[in-house]
Amino acid sequence: MKRLKTYFIPSLIFSALVLFFACDADKLELTNPNQLSPDTYFTTPAQVQSAVDAVYGSMQTTGMYNRGMWYGNENMGHENTCNSQQEADKRQWLNFTHDSSHPLITPYWSSCYRGINKANFVINNEQAMIDNIPTSILPEATRDKYIGEAKFMRALYYFWLVTKFGDVPIYLGIDPAEKDGLPRSPAADVWALIEADCEDAAAKCLPKATEQAGRATSGAAWALLGKARLYQKNYQGALDAFNQVTGYSLEPEYFRNFMEETENGPESLFEVQFNLAAGYSNQWSSDRSDVGKNEGTFRAQEYGCLNWFNVFVSEDLWNEFETAADNGVKIDPRRGYCAYQTGDLYNNNTMTITITPVTVYAKDGVTVTDFYERRGWRKYQNYYKQPSETNNTSGINMKVIRYADVLLMKAEAEANRSGGSLTTAIGYMNEVRARADVNLPLYGTTGMNATYPVGTLAQFMVALEHERKVELCGEQIRYNDLVRWGRLAAFLTEVKPSCPKADQAALAFDPAKHYLWPIPQQEFSSNPNIGDQNPGY
Repeated sequence: MKRLKTYFIPSLIFSALVLFFACDADKLELTNPNQLSPDTYFTTPAQVQSAVDAVYGSMQTTGMYNRGMWYGNENMGHENTCNSQQEADKRQWLNFTHDSSHPLITPYWSSCYRGINKANFVINNEQAMIDNIPTSILPEATRDKYIGEAKFMRALYYFWLVTKFGDVPIYLGIDPAEKDGLPRSPAADVWALIEADCEDAAAKCLPKATEQAGRATSGAAWALLGKARLYQKNYQGALDAFNQVTGYSLEPEYFRNFMEETENGPESLFEVQFNLAAGYSNQWSSDRSDVGKNEGTFRAQEYGCLNWFNVFVSEDLWNEFETAADNGVKIDPRRGYCAYQTGDLYNNNTMTITITPVTVYAKDGVTVTDFYERRGWRKYQNYYKQPSETNNTSGINMKVIRYADVLLMKAEAEANRSGGSLTTAIGYMNEVRARADVNLPLYGTTGMNATYPVGTLAQFMVALEHERKVELCGEQIRYNDLVRWGRLAAFLTEVKPSCPKADQAALAFDPAKHYLWPIPQQEFSSNPNIGDQNPGY
């Protein structure tokens, strides 16, 4: 990992320029990176923008939204169940048998630190931007917003690290000792850096209405700040931040959040940008080399029930969606928007899905056949408009923060803060349920009180967990929710009977270790100062 921590080699900056903002690619006059150094790099506005663009590129790697991010979160949160062809490393997450050599944990770690490294390059050269570039061609407000973007992204990468590993090294790119590797800093210090970066980003970034789609905005920064505070149980502070998130609204049609044609819509605060037209030739090598194009995600191909079908919607998640028996009115429409079952229409409603209800596993050398009703993911799939996933890749953006999540986090903060109002909190939850094409009975009504009463804080939290589980499924959120609520151990006990036979037998969750991921073994090999491994690994 030392190669990720040395001072900022210019090729590292350009390496992540996978044409993240493809529409602007022709406007960037990129120079041979081997002829540049950090001291002479920032001489034009285009160079500043390209350095900032590079920070975003680390979200598109195998360890992040190209593969590891969704498998790691959705398998461990048991939103997924694995099919027989699913590789052992993904099944390890499902059954909690992973260790520090897991092949997707290392890319997750290294991608975050690459992104941090690139953000530090921009942040630490702020003065160079001021001194070397006249304000007549790079106005101060533009320079500030670039710094804000870099700080938002640094905060986001550290958020992804601290929520998975706890204590992690804090690299700021200004300490000569960094080149030898730093020890882990307490999680509290990491959270403090995240908050400070978000506060600065909120002050410097532009609002969504005036910013290019895909870039960090003030709204995204406020939302991440609120989320960071919520995770630390600073409920009043979280609410204060969420109250600054304005100018957003729910999509009237839920599924528009997950279609290629309606990306960056009114509900989107921040999402990972993909664009197949910009190229994706280096998808498989994105964590081995920062050079090349990686403007696609394997999500649709790997989750596709008509393609690789590595995972399918778990029985537990499917059963969580309400039916008329639960609310006295109707099936939750979000179930059909999130998952396909046999008989559903696809490809512009011209074809019918058929999914065979059988899974086959090898258990201790014995073949186990389990007739298990399988439903395929619809969310983030291209089947709505075509008969199959093509080219092994997809250009659908992936949401990181959307307004429905903000409303539900705001509800949680309001309900749990000192002097908070359950009535107000319930109102935020009901905004999500009242989405035009969801339109489910509201919490607090007679029909809902039969299954999800909300008269006490404890009851409210049960309803909130339900609402977050169905609204945000498949968006890499539930596992973190279960961890931060201290609910992971209890949930896995609850979910075990609904798992396929082989996974019931293989589930090896240990509450003494599995609330965190292990520090990658590679880090211990390259950083002599890293310190101790997380407990149990």
